[in-house]
Amino acid sequence: VINRDLSMEERRRHMQTAYHIDILARIGIISLLPLGLHMGYLWGVQPYGGNFLVAVWVLAIAWLALCISAYFYRETDRGMQLTLWDERVRFVLIPVMVITSISSLLGYGPFNVGPMQYWFSIKILLYSVTLMIGLKLRFIMREWTTLFRVLAEGPNQEVENQLEKSLTLGKRLAYFYWITIASVAFFGATKAV
Repeated sequence: VINRDLSMEERRRHMQTAYHIDILARIGIISLLPLGLHMGYLWGVQPYGGNFLVAVWVLAIAWLALCISAYFYRETDRGMQLTLWDERVRFVLIPVMVITSISSLLGYGPFNVGPMQYWFSIKILLYSVTLMIGLKLRFIMREWTTLFRVLAEGPNQEVENQLEKSLTLGKRLAYFYWITIASVAFFGATKAV
């Protein structure tokens, strides 16, 4: 993507590969929310079942459809608009999940905490961190689309430098993202606290 010795077409091909890889992570992270809340209910640490879980699944499927639509329309104005709507979903979910997980860890609910039950609230908090990192990665990838539009018009050293800086930050965030996901998996698998 940032190798200036490659043609724009080849660089664009590498960027498309990044999008193809990224959509799989997006599908996975969105799917974790209804699965996690459903499993939390089955484990008895999340008290809301029935209609609440049905609503969570329906909303998650709608969110997933939005995300996949944004992927298929990427690099178009429509794709940018769909991406903005996906970000709005995250802007609502992140504070709700941070507040509910911290509130639960402090003993105020809504999730149960007691001996060997803190893991669920910690998982929800870490999940919200992954959404924050994912949101920043979305900003970075959207920036790439904008920068590539400028580069398509001709060489631009300033834009090249910005693209390189953006990719470096994105790589670091991606590593932290996967470490956080591994931490979520650890707490879910071990239920250690």
